[in-house]
This record gives sequence, structure tokens and C-alpha cells, in this order.
Amino acid sequence: MEDRVELTISIERVRKWLGAAVAVALAVMEIVICVQYMPETNAVFTYIVLALCCVMLDALVVLNFYVFKPLKVKFVAYGVQFFFLLLISAITANDFCVVLYCLANTEFYMSNENLKLNFIIFGVSVGVFVASFVIGWVRVYDGESTYNAVVQILGGCLFGMLILMIHFFITYGLVRFYRTSKRLSAALAEADASKAALEEAYKQLSRTAVYEERNRIAKDIHDNAGHSITTVIMQTEAAKLLIESDPEEAKKRIISANIQAKNALDQMRTSVHLLAGRAAETSLKDGIEEIVAQTVDSTDLKIRCDVQDVNLEEERARFLFNCVKECIANGIRHGGATAFYIEARLRSGEVSLLVSDNGRGPRGEIKEGYGLKSMREKAEQFGGTMRISGEPDEGCEVSVFIRSE
Repeated sequence: MEDRVELTISIERVRKWLGAAVAVALAVMEIVICVQYMPETNAVFTYIVLALCCVMLDALVVLNFYVFKPLKVKFVAYGVQFFFLLLISAITANDFCVVLYCLANTEFYMSNENLKLNFIIFGVSVGVFVASFVIGWVRVYDGESTYNAVVQILGGCLFGMLILMIHFFITYGLVRFYRTSKRLSAALAEADASKAALEEAYKQLSRTAVYEERNRIAKDIHDNAGHSITTVIMQTEAAKLLIESDPEEAKKRIISANIQAKNALDQMRTSVHLLAGRAAETSLKDGIEEIVAQTVDSTDLKIRCDVQDVNLEEERARFLFNCVKECIANGIRHGGATAFYIEARLRSGEVSLLVSDNGRGPRGEIKEGYGLKSMREKAEQFGGTMRISGEPDEGCEVSVFIRSE
């Protein structure tokens, strides 16, 4: 990027150096033309006028390069320049006068990007040159062959027009190329700067995202796994107290604690995987069937499931697995349920999970505890929602909806 910036030379510096070069070249050509003219003794006044015209032309060219800025002022200055060029060409009738026109026009071609205005100056310079060339030849015509004079005048005019045209296209083309290169270099430098800024912003954002993700995972471990472990402790303590007086209730408490302990273990495994960056896809059907098999093997529960074979991002799948475990634990603990039905489907980019039981069902308004509130919040994070319904003695039904990706 620094190399590109260094190559981007200011157009004003180029103008200053070129202005000095043009002024020197103009003075040299004027001296050559004046020396070639060398009037007779009876033409001293004409020579003085020629010298003054050369000096004024030089002054105007220098002023255009270094002083005059507004376009209107430049047009006036160029009009006066063409007047002096007309006098110099008419007085000397020198073929080298076309070089004076080229040098005098250089500043305008360089400073103005408007092609139309440049064509105007070019056209005026061609017209003035042709007029001055014809006047010069007529003035020095000695009455010899008219045909030869006409041929020489036409040839000189065409040659001068060709020189003026070549100078116009080369000068304007080079300046246009330089300006385009300058803008391109500036654009590339700006693009490099923007790219560097974006890369730095991306790194900062990545660091922030990693920090926030770790905080979120730590919060999940604290809230979800911590809650499950607390529930396990409470259920086992309650089972100890009920083991003699109410063995059946103590058994239910132990079963619920077992499910909660497995739930906490799965939550911590998921969080560890996420921290390690191993968020692979997981089969929803395999995961739920494994939960059902483990639960049925360790309890007397009857669980029927109808789960579509869907692969989900591990974090989303683990959330649905936790929902199943939470619903089973709540059904046993609060409703005394002995049978469950689990259904999961993928429709139009949305995964739906339904867990129903044959428990006592809710009596009155359903109050969501920590586990259900956590399920609802997590479902909303995944672009979904959760619904709970049920009637007394008719069981409870929990429906969870999340986006599949």
C-alpha cells in the first residue's frame, strides 16, 4: 500500500515542473524564430513588435501555469495568447511557429479534463494558425508562380494541423492516463486501508464472539446443568426420607433423579463439545430413542415414540433431548405419569417436538418452574416457542418448536 501511495505524485508538482520546461522551450523557440527573421534596417519597428509579442506570450503561458485558476480567466488569457501567436506567425511566416502553438496549448490540455473544452481550444488554435500562416505567406509573396504559392500554403497548413492534432491527442491522452492511474492508485490505497480495517474489525469481532460464546456456554452449564444437579440432590434427599414410609414415592423420586443426572451429564458434554469447536450434526431420532431406551431400562415407564429421522446441529439436537428428559422428569414428579408419547417432525424448516403423558394433568393455571422457563427461553433463542396444555386427570402435553438451522 505504501508503494502505491509513493507512486501517486501530486498533479500540482507535475504542473510546476512542466510549466518551467514549457516556458524554457517556448523562449528557445522564440529566439530561434526571431534570429531566423532578422529584419532589414527599415523593419526595426516590426522586430520590436515581434519581440514584445514573444515576451507577452511567455508571460501569459507562465501565468496560466502558476497564477490563473478560474476557467473564465484562462479563456481570456488564451484569447490574448492566440492574438500574440497570430502576430508572431504573420510577421515571421516561419514554419516553426506551429511549435509555439503546441507549447502554448499544453497547460490547458493538462489542467482541463473536459474533452469538449479541449476540442474548442484545439479548434481555435488550428483556425488561428491557418489564418496566420496564410497571412504570413501572402505578406512575403514575391509574385512568382501562384500555383507553387498555393501548394506551399496548403502543404504548410496541413502539416501544421497534423502537428497540432498529434500534440493534442498525445498530451490529452497522457494526462488522462496519468489522472486515471492516480485515481486508481488512490482507490487501491483506500481499498487496502479498508481491507486492513475490516480485517482488524473481524479479528476484534471474532475475539468478542468467542468471549461471548464462552460466557454463554458457561451460563448454560451453571443454569441448566447446575439446576439438574440441584434437582438430583433434592430428589435423592426426599427419597431417603420416604424410603420407609412411602417406598413407591421414593422409587419415583429416584427415577426422576436418575433422569435429571443423565440430563446434567449430557448438558455438560454438549457444552464441552461447543467449547472445543466440535459442533457436528446429530441424529434427532437416534438421540431420542437412546433416551427412551435408557429410561425404560431403568424404570417401569412405558414410552412410545414416533420420531422422524432428522439431522440437526448438535446444540439444537441436545436442546430437544433435554426437553424430552425434562418433560419425562416433570411428568413423573408432578403428575405421577407412567406412560409417555414422544413425537418429532421436520416441516418447512421447523422442527416440532411433542411430549404427552398420562399423568394427573394440570389443575388450574400452569406455573412454569425453572426448567420449563429455561426451555421456553432456549426455544426462543432458536427462533421458536413452547406451548403447554392439559386437563385434570387427562395428562399434560408439551410442544416445542424451533428453526432447523
